[in-house]
Amino acid sequence: MTSDSIATSLLVRLRAGDARAIARAITIAEAGGAAAASLHRAVLPQTGSALTVGFTGPPGAGKSTLIDAFVAELRRRGQTVAVAAVDPSSPLSGGAVLGDRVRMGRHTEDAGVFIRSIASRGHLGGLTDSIQPIVDILDFAGRDVILIETVGAGQSEVEIVEVADVRVVVNAPGLGDDVQAIKAGILEIANVLVVNKADLPLAARSVRQLRSMLSLRRETDRNVPVIETVASSGQGVVELVEAVFNVAPRTPAERQARRRARVHRLLAETAAAEVRHSILERSDEPFLNMLRQVEVGELSITAATRAALGPYHEARDRVSNPHTGHSRRDEPVT
Repeated sequence: MTSDSIATSLLVRLRAGDARAIARAITIAEAGGAAAASLHRAVLPQTGSALTVGFTGPPGAGKSTLIDAFVAELRRRGQTVAVAAVDPSSPLSGGAVLGDRVRMGRHTEDAGVFIRSIASRGHLGGLTDSIQPIVDILDFAGRDVILIETVGAGQSEVEIVEVADVRVVVNAPGLGDDVQAIKAGILEIANVLVVNKADLPLAARSVRQLRSMLSLRRETDRNVPVIETVASSGQGVVELVEAVFNVAPRTPAERQARRRARVHRLLAETAAAEVRHSILERSDEPFLNMLRQVEVGELSITAATRAALGPYHEARDRVSNPHTGHSRRDEPVT
């Protein structure tokens, strides 16, 4: 059997929602390289139907338990679900530490639920380099709702805003300084705010603080629901699901805009990785001479960067200034 027929067979099974095919496709996406690029190109045209919901927040807030209850409510409504739980990487193997899958164990026998732990592999922002193609694979496989759980590293986890249609920021009372846990950063990306473990004594204070902080946002950004939940008992989960659907993109135009933004982000990330690799690999004499100029202060980092990215800047300047026949340089490189 040829590699092309294997790829075709995988796509057919993937489109049918076969769990083993989904797992195989995600493994290919995580490995990267030509096979991952080819697979992603094949699935991308038939994506955009799934609702993608990101769950983020500080460690200990109960995100995994809340997602477990959220999945149960979605299944009660007849929705098929995929969960991509981005876990910390093992320092020995580099693989995912499978804590999140343990907490969602009751769904493992349900064909309508697919759960995959994905190693962060040291990627900052709470996600992983392969999260965009993984979301598209799950979308292509016909899942109605895709849930993404970030690592839980705290305020730096704002990358989820580029991936998820709806961002749920989960907080819990008693996690040290509440204001520190929910200030700026992740608070600003929230479409829905949750105070989980709402049966604890300090829960009411956390709700008040969240609502007070929302009042400091621009008037157009203040209408963010604050939902109280007790994930272990299911309290508040129905209200949370309703809040998520209420803020989700509804019209085809809204969904298309989100999909285009996701592709734009993916292109930018891939370009950044390619440029970084290209620059780190360069060792030709003109480039080394430019590095020496930077070292002795004859050339700024900005000018050196523009020189290294010359073809890109020339193309951009031609688009910006179509009547000029040359590109602009801040400083000459000699």
